[in-house]
Amino acid sequence: MRSRLDEQLALLNKELISMGALCENAIALAVKALLEGDVMLAKKVKTIETEIDDMERSIETICLKLLLHQQPVARDLRQISAALKMITDMERIGDQADDIAEIIQLANIHADEDMSYVGDMARATIKMVTDSVDAYVTRDPELAQRVIEYDDVVDDLFNKIKQLLITFIENKQGSGEYAIDLLMIAKYFERIGDHAVNIAEWVLFSVTGIHKGEMTL
Repeated sequence: MRSRLDEQLALLNKELISMGALCENAIALAVKALLEGDVMLAKKVKTIETEIDDMERSIETICLKLLLHQQPVARDLRQISAALKMITDMERIGDQADDIAEIIQLANIHADEDMSYVGDMARATIKMVTDSVDAYVTRDPELAQRVIEYDDVVDDLFNKIKQLLITFIENKQGSGEYAIDLLMIAKYFERIGDHAVNIAEWVLFSVTGIHKGEMTL
């Protein structure tokens, strides 16, 4: 019975890695479309977002089967419940990457040369998503904690972008709508970072049984 449970948990880890990779791809594709001003590339994000939605349902099914047909102990229960929470955040990451792509399509927008911070912000959020999923699979609370702390980097980049956009508006009349679109894109990246933090916090719960100071499970 235990070997069957371990096999299913291994499958769960594999599927989570795949879903995390799709999230990374969606973010990377959206920012590439932004920096290159490529509307056709932006349209491809929707396909990845749909795959992420499909994986969320698939992983939910695996988790429910584990709960219904196996006999998970407390540690396993934490791992399964954390996975159910994590996929919700990953699904939202996919949605927000698609939101970025939609702005690019509707506004035909691309980042100016002085907006390199947008690319830096995207790479930072990709790192957070990758590391948070890796922390879950390897059961590494230290890596999860580093993800949480790394959110300060994303927040700092967001603040730099806001300041750049203020200067951009001051120097270029009639650029307000363009600046608002870029600010919305930066805000979506900030939210992606927040979701990666949520994932990392659920990793800590899966290992320690404690979530944000709550009682141990």
